[in-house]
Amino acid sequence: MTTVTGPASEISVVEKSNGRFTVEVRTAKSVTTHEVTVPDGYPAILGCGDATAADLVAASFAFLLEREPSTSILRRFELPQIADYFADYPDSVSRYLD
Repeated sequence: MTTVTGPASEISVVEKSNGRFTVEVRTAKSVTTHEVTVPDGYPAILGCGDATAADLVAASFAFLLEREPSTSILRRFELPQIADYFADYPDSVSRYLD
C-alpha cells in the first residue's frame, strides 16, 4: 500500500492485480473510493520510468486534487484518461512523485 498525505487529503493506493488499483481519498469533508487501471509501460511513456505504478497512481491523484475535489474524480478510469480532462497531465505528473 502506498499512502500520500497532502495539505488537505490522504491518498491510499492498494494494488489489486494486473495494473488495477483501489484508491481511497480522505479529506476533512469526505471519503471517496476509486478503481484505477494503469496500462503496462505507462510510467515510462510519461517519462516516469523509475516510478512504480502505485507511486504514479498516488502522484496522479495529487495532481487531480489540486484541480478538483475528490468527489468530482471519476470512480473508475484508466490513468491515461486524465489527459482527456487535463491536457497538462502528461507533462506535469512527474513533479508530484517523491
